[in-house]
Amino acid sequence: MFRKLLVVVFALASATLTQAQVVLNADHPDAYVVKSGDTLWDISALFLRDPWLWPSIWQINPQIENPHLIYPGDVVRLIYVDGQPRLVMDSSGASRPAGASGLVRLTPQMTSIPREQAIASIPISQIREFFTGTRVLTEEQAEAAPYMVAGPERRIMVGQNDPLYARGTLTPGITLYQIYRVGDPYRDPGSRQVLGLRAQLMGTARFESQSPDVSRFAVLESTQEIMPGDILLPLEQDNLDAVLYPRAPDVPVSAQIIGVEGGISHIGQLNVVALNRGAAAGIANGMVLGVMESGERVRDRIGGGSVQLPDERAGLLIVFKTLPNLSFGLILEAEKPLAVGSPVVNP
Repeated sequence: MFRKLLVVVFALASATLTQAQVVLNADHPDAYVVKSGDTLWDISALFLRDPWLWPSIWQINPQIENPHLIYPGDVVRLIYVDGQPRLVMDSSGASRPAGASGLVRLTPQMTSIPREQAIASIPISQIREFFTGTRVLTEEQAEAAPYMVAGPERRIMVGQNDPLYARGTLTPGITLYQIYRVGDPYRDPGSRQVLGLRAQLMGTARFESQSPDVSRFAVLESTQEIMPGDILLPLEQDNLDAVLYPRAPDVPVSAQIIGVEGGISHIGQLNVVALNRGAAAGIANGMVLGVMESGERVRDRIGGGSVQLPDERAGLLIVFKTLPNLSFGLILEAEKPLAVGSPVVNP
């Protein structure tokens, strides 16, 4: 049984395009052969200076029948009609289903196809681990959760196939729990308000029995040694959007990077970062944002005093998870080393 993945299918916009809307790369190819492992972001970046503007030429139209999916082996061609750029697809690739051939208009829709044949929008694999291993909690959620107090034979660390004992109120009817270690809070750099607590997955346990003081669990799997104080939460599937449609934000954005996954200090391409703004500030999944390098204050050796140099764009990210006051993004481009504290604005 194939795992299904919603994929975007290219389309030719019916509206007239202008150079003000879409700017082609100076060194764009006339044609590109789609390869396994490509993403729509990669392909867009070959043709467009600003890949996040692809909705301007590939518009979703669910009314179009018989959509033409993008497969490895297909050829995407750039042509001009009445002086305006158009993308068409030569669907003669060997990997396409029988009966599909010739130049066709690109008609995007959401559809379901076997994942290994689909061309994804962005490298989803880079953020899947975040969804399976990290959770963001409120302070109230962390304090109310049951927690490990001991292992067998007074052991303070347990692992796979070990029992553990926990105190606290369990969720009625739930037998499978995930074990988390609560880490440092995400804080707003200005107000110092706690925006959420980062919780790292330690393992999975099954409820076995309960006594007046504690509950007994069996550890089914563990990624690290589980210790007293680690909390237990009902098993939850934090579903990842199968497709993120990159787009420019429709609201002014002023945020900062406040954390990076993986315990690294310098942020580069395909790293996951946390932002101090979320849905309350109008941020939504799929928004592409610019990461800025803060300008330095330098001494004016001629006129005296000092001047503030402007911020300059150093990278791009796409938002893939949004909470009320916090969001997470994947770095798509990093022209310079980025860091916690870097400003994030409209691209």
